[in-house]
Amino acid sequence: MPLRSDIKKVLVIGSGPIVIGQAAEFDYAGAQACRALKQEGLEVVLINSNPATIMTDKAMADKIYIEPLTLDVVKRVIEIERPDSVLSTLGGQTGLTLSMQLAEEGFLDKMSVKLLGANPETIHRAEDRQAFKDTMEEIGEPCIPSKVVETVEDALKFIDEVIGYPAIIRPAFTLGGTGGGIANNKDELVEIAGNGLRLSPITQILVEKCITGWKEIEFEVIRDSKGNIITVCSMENVDPVGVHTGDSIVVAPAVTLSDKEYNMLRTAALNMVSALKVEGGCNCQFALHPTSMEYAVIEVNPRVSRSSALASKATGYPIAKVATRIAIGYTLDEIINQVTGKTYACFEPAIDYLVLKFPKWAFDKFVYAKRTLGTQMKATGEVMSIGTSFEQALMKAVRGAELGLDTLTMPEFTKLTDEEALARMSVCDDRRIFAVFEALKRGITPEQIHEINMIDNWFLYKMLNLVKLEKRLATEKLTDALYKKAKDFGYLDKTIEKISGQSIKHKLYASYKMVDTCAAEFEAETPYFYSTYDEENEAKLFLEHHKSGKKKVLVFGSGIRHRFIYP
Repeated sequence: MPLRSDIKKVLVIGSGPIVIGQAAEFDYAGAQACRALKQEGLEVVLINSNPATIMTDKAMADKIYIEPLTLDVVKRVIEIERPDSVLSTLGGQTGLTLSMQLAEEGFLDKMSVKLLGANPETIHRAEDRQAFKDTMEEIGEPCIPSKVVETVEDALKFIDEVIGYPAIIRPAFTLGGTGGGIANNKDELVEIAGNGLRLSPITQILVEKCITGWKEIEFEVIRDSKGNIITVCSMENVDPVGVHTGDSIVVAPAVTLSDKEYNMLRTAALNMVSALKVEGGCNCQFALHPTSMEYAVIEVNPRVSRSSALASKATGYPIAKVATRIAIGYTLDEIINQVTGKTYACFEPAIDYLVLKFPKWAFDKFVYAKRTLGTQMKATGEVMSIGTSFEQALMKAVRGAELGLDTLTMPEFTKLTDEEALARMSVCDDRRIFAVFEALKRGITPEQIHEINMIDNWFLYKMLNLVKLEKRLATEKLTDALYKKAKDFGYLDKTIEKISGQSIKHKLYASYKMVDTCAAEFEAETPYFYSTYDEENEAKLFLEHHKSGKKKVLVFGSGIRHRFIYP
């Protein structure tokens, strides 16, 4: 049983319909939460309006309500079921907002229901823009110059008198940047601010100085009730601040930070989560000046977030399960790491590979939609790839995104003139990474590209490595060494033969490396694998040491999630 003996029956609030910014990742988190609660012998009641989810499977909870996620409906379920607790931090923004409303109305106290994972004060201080800003100032964490307003007139006045244009608008208590955007002039400000105020449940927006071009860094953090706290992993956006993290290519771990920068932001993340008193998973976002140590806090999500699913799969650390067990009373030093079976959840994961998240958009199905990207998320899905280098992970992701491409060469960009290719660098849309690759092929330098779009030179030079390799394949004899280099960079055999016009004499076959949370320091019991071309095949060794004698079945997944394919 859980350490908290007063918890017997828990209501889990799901995330509702699949929408941009809140989709299968929250079904994953909710399903893991239900499993963890049932493993502890608790009675689980689930409410969710979306039947196309794993969490609504009858094996996941003792009782399941397929009902609209509205305040009145949740109240009725609580009155019928009489749970002693509500778990609100695994259902995305929907669950968090509903729980906050129930707490503020006094309904939870009236029904003697405890709020698990994050108390009302924590939610308020993290989600209310003014309260969050005040909290950060109390602990000395820098915030971007901004002001919380509740009218368009106040927004206009603050911009005119203090920060000027462009300005970023961030509504309170919304998901995926909904209702937000970058206003470059008064007309845009009136439209975006008015929309943001309308969509915010508390009619509040943050008007913020635009720092487009700074690096955007994230830390996934776990904290328990005793104040034990770790960072699960760091993540870095390839696109600088100004593009929603859900629309940016993201790598884990962060790769362009110095040791001093990394530890500065890691310490800030730990201080912030401790000040907010979050119990469970939490996502912290920072903006870092590209040429100095100056940084600013963007926001904190006091719940398991969309990025948590990426961090969990990237490291092998079961964030949702750990967060659930923390919510019911366990501490990090009491929770066993299920991957190793030996270490505890208080050990920070170690990564000896690179993970890359590549977004998927539906612009081809909505031909009149604007393809430009900003602070409001537009991606409808994403693909994750794991490799031993950025080049390899990027090539895997491009193939996995179902774009019909096996390299970064997009046919429509090959028709551009050099001047058009250079001008294309200032366009921020879903095809920018392919436009950058084309510019590099034309001889435009990483430094020139960086000056225009502020993508870090580290990423640009990695892409230049792919350009140089393709030139070598097209002009040199395909030796075993050159072929091995192409495989290490993630190229398929058929692509290598197509570019080189030569046949491969001695083909290489993939080996499989292990994701084990500890960089092989401890032997893993339940790992998963990714392909590469190293000599050691960890999957083969693992299977040799874990022979069950049972017959095996291979299950094919559905690939990247998009409009017509769900979990």
